[in-house]
Amino acid sequence: MDLLEYQGKQLFAQYDIPVSPGRAVFTVQEAVEAADEIGYPVVVKAQVHVGGRAKAGGIKLAADAEEARTHAINILGMDIKGHVVGTLWIERASDIAQEYYASFTLDRSAKLHLGMLSARGGVDIEQVAAEEPAAIARLHVDPVDGLSAQSARAWVERAKLDPAATEGMVEVLLKLYRAYVDGDADLVEINPLILTTDGRVHALDAKVTLDDNAAFRHEWSEYEATQERDEREAAAHAKGLQYVGLDGYVGIIANGAGLAMSTVDIVSQVGGEPANFLDIGGGANADVMANALEVINNDADVKSIFINIFGGITKGEEVANGIVQALGRVEIRSPIVIRLDGTNAEEGRAILAEHESERLVSQPTMIDAARKAVELAGSR
Repeated sequence: MDLLEYQGKQLFAQYDIPVSPGRAVFTVQEAVEAADEIGYPVVVKAQVHVGGRAKAGGIKLAADAEEARTHAINILGMDIKGHVVGTLWIERASDIAQEYYASFTLDRSAKLHLGMLSARGGVDIEQVAAEEPAAIARLHVDPVDGLSAQSARAWVERAKLDPAATEGMVEVLLKLYRAYVDGDADLVEINPLILTTDGRVHALDAKVTLDDNAAFRHEWSEYEATQERDEREAAAHAKGLQYVGLDGYVGIIANGAGLAMSTVDIVSQVGGEPANFLDIGGGANADVMANALEVINNDADVKSIFINIFGGITKGEEVANGIVQALGRVEIRSPIVIRLDGTNAEEGRAILAEHESERLVSQPTMIDAARKAVELAGSR
């Protein structure tokens, strides 16, 4: 779940990370009123789930009410990389001495948290990594031990930040790490994290991605309301399905995120184009399968459907019965290829064999099923 900048800053403020006073607004008049109350100069900032706002003209400095009004008129409704601006963040302008970059995320290969810190803030970290990799100081943090003040200070010194920023930076990094862990985030990023002219370290931006799996521990309804999803993703989310829309023509249903990703990859490997990633989780009963098929079926670009199920705790015959029952509930437009393996797979395949036709085909392996799905899509 990606947060808008102002939501990220509100989250940071809960952990005492210094942020600028500001207000989220939705109309031009609200923007002017907020700017008048906050005090000029202010920054008028587009709120969208995408970077590159400044380059697109979505971030402007206003010295007075007339400029605030003009910028609000120009930015509201602006299209930034396909995202239409409907919310503005009006923020008190800051006096900047230096700009830095700081973030925490998970390094899955190392099974550790990864912090990145750089004196080259204010630009894309990808650009920094490409042009000057040594400018990024990396720190792996064992989640059992956490981040200590001593480690944070050594990290700051290794990043070669201005000495005047050291103490403030250590304090902010400790709070940012706590926001990352206690806030159940996949990513927390501040770019730029500034040193002001009066020596304060201050978060001037906020990029936060929360872990959807931790939603039960939090009250995230406000964040949920601002998520941008296409029609397919919205329908899947309403049914409790893990779905990501892609641009291809082979619809994919799998049980488990790893298997779903592998299925996307193998469809591409055999020359096809996946239409989606859809993980139905550990089970594959009739209700879940019917919901998944309904979502896939409503995508007009889908020309075939690849159902890839590995039975674990859920047995093969239960999966097969769930698929058969689901097909009785949903009128499918596209041919379906099924690969069923795992616990009691033979029993499951026997059940499916009774219902096979030109539009419902079973294949023994992933790659055979992927090839068949691509073949059937091409024949339509």
